Amino acid sequence: MRIEQADPKGLIRESYRIEGIAVEECRSIFLDWAIGLPVGTDTTRALKRVLAEYASGAPDHPMTGVLRAGLSEQPVPRRRGGARGRRC
Repeated sequence: MRIEQADPKGLIRESYRIEGIAVEECRSIFLDWAIGLPVGTDTTRALKRVLAEYASGAPDHPMTGVLRAGLSEQPVPRRRGGARGRRC
């Protein structure tokens, strides 16, 4: 995956350029990034790509921590709603 596909709006790249950015701001940027990914994008693959591109040069940056947390805390998909196949 090219970096342009993993970070199409450059949000993650720009977050690493912001002097004194706080973890809360990084979380907000991360959410914007995730929402802005094209439908069908493999989020895990995109996360790994942006980590490889940006985090190696800034291991202590708050965004690096947010990206790593996002990679390790992805929810397991589950079905929502009531019981299926139940008849009243």
